[in-house]
Amino acid sequence: MGIELILVAAVFIAASNLCMRRSIDGGGTTKAYLVVQLFLVFLVAILIGPVRSGDYHWSPSMASFGFTGGLILVFLLAALGRALETGPPGLTFAALNASTVMPTVLMVAFFGGSFGYFYTWSHGIGSLLVILGLFWATRSAKQNQKESNWVTYITIAFCLHVLFLVFLNWRALFINFPKNPDLFLDFDYQDATSPWFMPMVFLAAFLVQLTIYLIKEKRALKSQEVFYGIVGGITNGVGTFFMIRATEVSTSLEHAVLYPIFAVTVIILCNLWGQWLYKEKISWKANALCVGGLIVGTLNWAALNM
Repeated sequence: MGIELILVAAVFIAASNLCMRRSIDGGGTTKAYLVVQLFLVFLVAILIGPVRSGDYHWSPSMASFGFTGGLILVFLLAALGRALETGPPGLTFAALNASTVMPTVLMVAFFGGSFGYFYTWSHGIGSLLVILGLFWATRSAKQNQKESNWVTYITIAFCLHVLFLVFLNWRALFINFPKNPDLFLDFDYQDATSPWFMPMVFLAAFLVQLTIYLIKEKRALKSQEVFYGIVGGITNGVGTFFMIRATEVSTSLEHAVLYPIFAVTVIILCNLWGQWLYKEKISWKANALCVGGLIVGTLNWAALNM
């Protein structure tokens, strides 16, 4: 179930990525776009969280935990926005999603097999092929990229994306292993399953982004920023919901390949619209290597579940 949900999440996130780029094309800025997007994602998170479940129980500790995640998210999006403004969109999202092979490695290092995080030989080889494919896909474009600022922004976004995904996985462990002292924080099951976790993540990100926008730009929003922000917010909110659900319901054997599957799917979809709309040069052989890595990475998982 986790793999199916992460594929659905990838489709929605790829659509949200396109909305961000289209807003910039219309003369907007990422600061303004993100104000609208994050507010809409906050509303979507309430609708598909507390409203959908009918569960409104409030956990101050988990709300604070979610607020902390929102601070990571807003700076991640700010760096991503600046990278989009200074570099090619398809390459930007490819480089960003290369980071999704890292959370599992860190979760194995911090928590290990006792919490369901471990690598088999096929996971390791598959992840290596994914990394090689991602760097192959970006190599030729990087050689032609003259904007040194783009490298800085995408590197920051890369690191913050890893941190944010680890944060989401960490929260999922509180659901599966409540009141476990080895998780560094002490949440019981009721706190960990609070439906206000994701709304608080996006509320924090929205408030910080709104403050930045009011200080830096001091102007009314443009129509395309509002339109694409609304569409991007809805698609991003739904995509993030499915991504969170994937981490919550995935088996221990799915953990290792969950984010690589998400990364490659988003990359392929973003490459498709990058080639179609922006005439970017796409290395489909490199993409095929990524897909091959996913196949190898899931062989052991499939065999053990037969």
